[in-house]
Amino acid sequence: MTPHKRPPQTEGDLFRSRLDQIINLRHDLVRLAGLVAWGFFDERFAPLYAETGRPGVPTRLMVGLHLLKHMYGLSDEAVCDRWVCDPYFQYFCGEPFFQHALPVDRSSMTRWRQRIGADDLSALVQESLAAAHRAGALQADDMERVTVDTTVQPKAVTFPTDAKLMQRAREKLVALAQEWGVGLRQSYARVGKRAAMKQGRYAHAKQFNRARRELRRLKTYLGRVIRDIRRKIAGNEALTDAFKRPLWLAERVMTQQRRDPLPKVYSLHAPEVECIGKGKAAKPYEFGCKVTVTTTNRPAAGGHFVLHIDARHGNPYDGHTLKAAVEATEAWTGVTPRRIYVDKGYRGHGLDRFKVWISGNKAPTNAIRRELRRRSAIEPVIGHMKNDGLLGRNFLKGKSGDRINAILCGAGHNFRLLLRWLRLLLSMIRAVLRAERHNLNAQLV
Repeated sequence: MTPHKRPPQTEGDLFRSRLDQIINLRHDLVRLAGLVAWGFFDERFAPLYAETGRPGVPTRLMVGLHLLKHMYGLSDEAVCDRWVCDPYFQYFCGEPFFQHALPVDRSSMTRWRQRIGADDLSALVQESLAAAHRAGALQADDMERVTVDTTVQPKAVTFPTDAKLMQRAREKLVALAQEWGVGLRQSYARVGKRAAMKQGRYAHAKQFNRARRELRRLKTYLGRVIRDIRRKIAGNEALTDAFKRPLWLAERVMTQQRRDPLPKVYSLHAPEVECIGKGKAAKPYEFGCKVTVTTTNRPAAGGHFVLHIDARHGNPYDGHTLKAAVEATEAWTGVTPRRIYVDKGYRGHGLDRFKVWISGNKAPTNAIRRELRRRSAIEPVIGHMKNDGLLGRNFLKGKSGDRINAILCGAGHNFRLLLRWLRLLLSMIRAVLRAERHNLNAQLV
């Protein structure tokens, strides 16, 4: 059921103090809360709820928790714990009085993200741009010249090796067999662990023949467990359904080759993970998915804002992602980009060559040359989203989780810029007042 809208609390409480009476109303979060149009989220997310049933969690509370999470780079648990002890967090989420306990469970954030979905969560990025426009930190003409680039959003997985994947697949199958009461002839728990340890030590010592021998041993153990389970569950539909996906993943891990045309499995709990090489010396390969990012080319008054961000699966060529990124940027902002600046990885993009400018190419005018040199300014924006936000390691599940995390990271970056902009405005006002007071005292003297 659609969440109830909270009526404005204008009256006091005999046993509780209002938050606006005990906090600093000049605080950044307080001013930012007054800048955001919270009613926009209620209207945008209302069609996603059923007409009957239990009322949903207040939209402002859930939106506020997710914004605070990505503004400060916190986990779900950390932002919920901090919300209980931080009155500014509670005021930002619409609470009139100080609360001593979170009104929802932490798992409500996960269910809310799954209900809203990545497509509708783009409203957070749109509102961040609208709030920046209302605050004077961003103008419409700033969004006419954009920079597009791609990066990798790493997944929360360990570095995949064949031995580690085979050992983990066998452990998962054995645990699932115990859960469903399937008696195995042998679990290979002791000898499997010993073979995995030996393989890692032999590989570290560059004794590759011995390492390959232990790897073959792990493969043998995994194959025996798979065949044993298939014999025991034959003819049982319930067990067949329960073991269908784990068995497929285990067989894929056991049989996949280096030049296999099928998608490789690099993680059992996140099989959608892809191996992406970006040519970095420190990180030759990263395991996650590609993310396309669109920012303003020239710095607006409040900084470089993220105009569009989304995850792209399948490890596509950069140039093939440009058209979709530009169309989505226009849909999110309502402004048609006049000039688009990209790096050399976007050759063969298929768009108007007079609209897309690639670094290293000759530019006809001084303005385009100057803006083309600004293309590299998107790199620090991506770096801030990875270090200050949560783009550096994604813990959300599945392909939808990759998109949701990327979009929320873009919204968090924009709201961090807004906080900095509000701090700057307050310091400028204080400086002007201080100067006027100094001049007044000088005149009186």
